[in-house]
Amino acid sequence: MQKDRQIRITRAGTEALDDAARLFDAYRQFYKRPPDLEAARRFLSARLAKQDSVFYLAHADGAGSRAVGFVHLYPSYESLTMKPMWILYDLYVAPDARRKGVGEALMQRATELARETGACCLALETAIDNTTAQALYEKLGYVRDEKFYRYALTLPA
Repeated sequence: MQKDRQIRITRAGTEALDDAARLFDAYRQFYKRPPDLEAARRFLSARLAKQDSVFYLAHADGAGSRAVGFVHLYPSYESLTMKPMWILYDLYVAPDARRKGVGEALMQRATELARETGACCLALETAIDNTTAQALYEKLGYVRDEKFYRYALTLPA
C-alpha cells in the first residue's frame, strides 16, 4: 500500500466484527496483553450492540478491502465547559499499513465525529514511550496536558 492510495473509513457494525476483533486483539498485544481473539470479539460485540462507543475501521485500496486500522471512541462530558466530549481511547494501525496515512485518516474521522456531535474536545492518552503516536497527535494539533496528573485505581477481579 502506498501513501497516495485511497483510505476508506467506515463505522463498524456487527457485520464488521471479524475485522474489528482481529485488529483489536492485535492492538491489545501491542500493549503487552496476551492474545485472546474470542474475548476481543465478545467485548466489541457488546460495545456495538449497546452502541455505547463508536468504532471506525480503515480500509486501504490495494489491501484487498481488508481493514488495516481502527479508532475507538467513547462519549463523555467535560464538566467545566458543561459540554459533550469524546474520549479517543484506542487507535491502532496494522504494522504493514503504518506510515501510509491510515492513522491520520482515522484521527481526522474522529475529529469529524466530534464536530458533528457538537463536542468541545477530543481527549486521549498514550504510553509514555509511544513516541510515534505522540508525533502524530502533535502534528494534528493535540497538546500534551501539563496541568493534570492521571491517576488510576486498579481493582481486583
